[in-house]
Amino acid sequence: MNEPRVPASARRLAVLGSPIEHSLSPRLHRAAYSVLGLDWRYDAVEVPESGLSSFVSGRDDTWLGLSLTMPLKHGIRPLLDHRDELSILAGSTNTVRFRGTAGDRRLDGFNTDVGGIVRALAERSIVSARHVAVLGGGATAASAIVAAAQLGAEHVSVLTRSPERAEGLRPIAQRSGTTITLLPLTVASLDIVDALLVISTLPGATGAAAVVQESSLASRSDLLDVAYHPWPSELGTIWARYDRTVVSGLRMLIHQALLQIRIFVTGDPALSLPDEPAVLAAMESSLDTTDEQHAR
Repeated sequence: MNEPRVPASARRLAVLGSPIEHSLSPRLHRAAYSVLGLDWRYDAVEVPESGLSSFVSGRDDTWLGLSLTMPLKHGIRPLLDHRDELSILAGSTNTVRFRGTAGDRRLDGFNTDVGGIVRALAERSIVSARHVAVLGGGATAASAIVAAAQLGAEHVSVLTRSPERAEGLRPIAQRSGTTITLLPLTVASLDIVDALLVISTLPGATGAAAVVQESSLASRSDLLDVAYHPWPSELGTIWARYDRTVVSGLRMLIHQALLQIRIFVTGDPALSLPDEPAVLAAMESSLDTTDEQHAR
């Protein structure tokens, strides 16, 4: 299907979510498009789940795609015509690219959260893990499980305050080729987990740090904490005491955004951008130095 004949300078994109005012995505995307010489507009738009369908259907031919954050990563699914493999595996979609015209439009869905996790860990030379522990049970936890499987994890332990509410993660692990155990987020559970890598998908202030610091987990594992503001996070501070590798969620955010930009520019997250190192450097420079700091 042919793309609509809209000048590249007229393209529009946005990140949708609720709340959305905190999003760093506009800074990252605008910096990238500037380096690429694309005069594209990228905004942050407050859209609740109940308004997602009408917002998407109301976009004209200048719109190229959307980034999605919570609570929209699941709600977009009925609107999609196609999903990539990672979107299917994780059951969540954070990127949509439009094809065709508004009168005959198709929506392609992608998940770049998985790649963002894998690439952020690779920066710190974490490229494999046999057993991974995931803290939290939401949409990002699903992507963390798929990422763990890509790292070769044979088993994933998911620790959450309500394990019964995380049962939907079992088929995700099965589809991804790994096994899963759901455990309560308690000191006793943390102490029996033998993971060398922990991926925390919990919001910054949940009270989980009080539980974690009473366990031995931080002394024997590395951490990627998807929380990044403020940084270091409470969990990052605990892990840093033991001189373990700690990766800020800001690195995941940057890399998942880079994959989104690949999708918007080339249509394929596997295709590198022209002068991609310069694009990545500009994205990193667009953030405040306080945002960029991450524990070592």
